[in-house]
Amino acid sequence: MAGYFGVLVSDPWLQNQFTQVELRSLKSHFMTMKRENGGLALRDLASAMSRLKLVGENLTEEERASVLLQSYQNMEQDVDFELFLRVYLKLQTQASARTGNCVKNSSAFLKAATTTLLHTISESEKASYVAHINNYLAGDSFLKGYIPINPTSNDLFEIAKDGVLLCKLINVAVPGTIDERAINTKRMLNPWERNENHTLCLNSAKAIGCTVVNIGTQDFIEGRRHLVLGLISQIIKIQLLADLNLKKTPQLVELVDDSKDVEELMSLAPEKILLRWMNFQLKKAGYKKIVTNFSSDVKDGEAYAHLLNVLAPEHSNPSTLTVKDPLERAKLVLEHADRMGCKRYLTARDIVEGSPNLNLAFVAHIFQHRNGLSTQTKQISFLETLPDDAQVSREERAFRFWMNSLGTSTYINNVFEDVRNGWVLLETLDKVSPGIVNWKLATKPPIKLPFRKVENCNQVVKIGKQLKFSLVNVAGNDIVQGNKKLILAYLWQLMRFNILQLLRNLRFHSNGKEITDADILEWANTRVRTSGSQTRMDSFKDKSLSSGIFFLELLSAVQPRVVNWSLVTKGEKDDERKMNASYIISIARKLGCSIFILPEDIIEVNQKMILTLTASIMYWFLKQPAEDRSSGASDSDNGSQSDATSNFTVDDTASESSEENGNR
Repeated sequence: MAGYFGVLVSDPWLQNQFTQVELRSLKSHFMTMKRENGGLALRDLASAMSRLKLVGENLTEEERASVLLQSYQNMEQDVDFELFLRVYLKLQTQASARTGNCVKNSSAFLKAATTTLLHTISESEKASYVAHINNYLAGDSFLKGYIPINPTSNDLFEIAKDGVLLCKLINVAVPGTIDERAINTKRMLNPWERNENHTLCLNSAKAIGCTVVNIGTQDFIEGRRHLVLGLISQIIKIQLLADLNLKKTPQLVELVDDSKDVEELMSLAPEKILLRWMNFQLKKAGYKKIVTNFSSDVKDGEAYAHLLNVLAPEHSNPSTLTVKDPLERAKLVLEHADRMGCKRYLTARDIVEGSPNLNLAFVAHIFQHRNGLSTQTKQISFLETLPDDAQVSREERAFRFWMNSLGTSTYINNVFEDVRNGWVLLETLDKVSPGIVNWKLATKPPIKLPFRKVENCNQVVKIGKQLKFSLVNVAGNDIVQGNKKLILAYLWQLMRFNILQLLRNLRFHSNGKEITDADILEWANTRVRTSGSQTRMDSFKDKSLSSGIFFLELLSAVQPRVVNWSLVTKGEKDDERKMNASYIISIARKLGCSIFILPEDIIEVNQKMILTLTASIMYWFLKQPAEDRSSGASDSDNGSQSDATSNFTVDDTASESSEENGNR
């Protein structure tokens, strides 16, 4: 890491202001400006920096020029990259002060948390997340020496540096995501082991739906606070919204009138369902306004007062609705919440200031604690008419998280609904194969005219055929209509194309030739055989793979130290197969494989997911330096490789290649 930054930035202070991806992006902008201007002087920056999002959108050219004139005497001075960064930071500060976005945009629950160039964090949010961690991880045997964490200090970021806390927080949000046997939990970790924990954390975070395209292991090791807090906020959000779906809370059908509305409800993002639930309860309370967000619409506290009165009337205080001061009303609302046993997540000041993250957390916790819904047999019967294919559901989940991990601008909540306008698929195609989409022929949402959606999807099909996908008798309208079987088939071919393309691009191995499924199969069997084992797989649907032994042999073959064989079962019984499958997934992610499979995919030998697992292990192995591949091992007590090891994963490389090809 230090060596990489040394090429771009020598000043340690500047190094600490930006992530790797931010520096690369800004370097690209700087070089473009220099090339276009035939050199770059300070006087050129007021105009040239118009293309930088925050600075360009929120400051006029005259305002940028004014900042430069106040800060520098010689406008003819040549600009090197470090001076460019210093100017950018000055303008960024000015723009942030103008918009008031500094706190608002930092540590956001979705990808704004990890992509913003604003590094200010909200102390109120930090305190709230620390309280959450103290509550849910208080009984953890390993963390008992560190918890409770002091919310007023920066201890959270120090404790997060070894990766254990973040891994365990992921398991609180989505139990079973990480096999804790794979976490390095020694009190003193060497750099290699610490790096493994963070790699496991990042790949597991992607696998539960977090967006982490701009975060690397070094960011955690260096304790970059805005990035650590951004990831923590996403993990906590996933936990708090986990019950906001019909599978977990079938009583949500009370919010709709018929089966058609149920399908619409199933396609909504959890936040949208939470808002619909809140308005449903507020209507009961006679509240006339519609709450459309967790910020400005709840700042006066009136919606909260009505919501809590209808959910827990026994704890109501008549003064809450009569008091004139919004801050006083907010205090009474929180007292009401305390009496009904709800954790606060926010202060009265956070309500009045409209903190969207903390207000969302507050409402989500109220829903978890007391949702006020009743089970009605007539409505629940709607659910019985809806298809419930476990494998389709698992594949939708895998493709959704894979697409989100690429860093597209659109966050996908439901693949079958969100791809129907074609735009998300075009964005994904552009990430996988930069430049392949003709954006002049595409229409960006919101799309009112149906034929525009068909046009987008027709281009999706056309590009698929260009990439030699199997799309016989398929038209764009099939995607617009939400044909689940076709959508899954298309996305599988796109994911497979992405993996094979990345393998092919490792030219030292393939010389640019096409990589086939057969090549991956042969590679895996050869690696296992070379390690001295007789285990093999005949195909990606070989039923013997359900025991997990072959993949444990393969992982051990590419990195002997990674598998603790004392933890491996024979894989003969159902529970043994489940344990092995869980261990395989976590070990692969710990190495650096970006995979989106579940233990059931291995146990049931899902051919598609088995291929992605094998290919991801192959890709990781071939990315290692030749000397490491030949030895296949490293001393667990030697951390010298922690900086040299490549942690690029399938989707990281795709997103980076897209970014470096410029913005459309």
